[in-house]
Amino acid sequence: MDHQHLSTLLWREQELLDLLLFKAEEKQYLILTGKTRWLPRIAHEIEVVLDQLRTLEVERAAATEQIAGRLGLAANPSLRQLAAAAPAPWDDLYTKHHESLLVLVSELRGLSDVNRELIEGGLAAIDSALLSVRTPSAGTYSAKGRQAGAGNRAVTLDGAL
Repeated sequence: MDHQHLSTLLWREQELLDLLLFKAEEKQYLILTGKTRWLPRIAHEIEVVLDQLRTLEVERAAATEQIAGRLGLAANPSLRQLAAAAPAPWDDLYTKHHESLLVLVSELRGLSDVNRELIEGGLAAIDSALLSVRTPSAGTYSAKGRQAGAGNRAVTLDGAL
């Protein structure tokens, strides 16, 4: 494997991270608008992108190892270390890949944190609402359709239907 192949893998990783960022923004939109019906679908789409990233990461690691060996680097070098040892123009290109990946990962972490807070806040609001609602006891009805033990507050089934 050569520098061009690794660079292509890095471009693909950036594309997938950008797609993941888009999906995270879609998820945030769904949360904010209350369109929870689509949350399982977006979660699935995010998982598909994550699976693609995992597969790509294995291929990228193999390509990096081969190039690192030719450059005399230790096993499993960082992209920054690879950039420092690579010949021109690859050194500059790897540095740019590194910077772009850092920006994307940072944006993803921030958006992920916001989405998590929105979901947790929504769950807390639901819990609070459920606790504040007191459902009256259904009670029991007599054979005449009156609520047993209701005193003068007779309830007939005829009126309910």
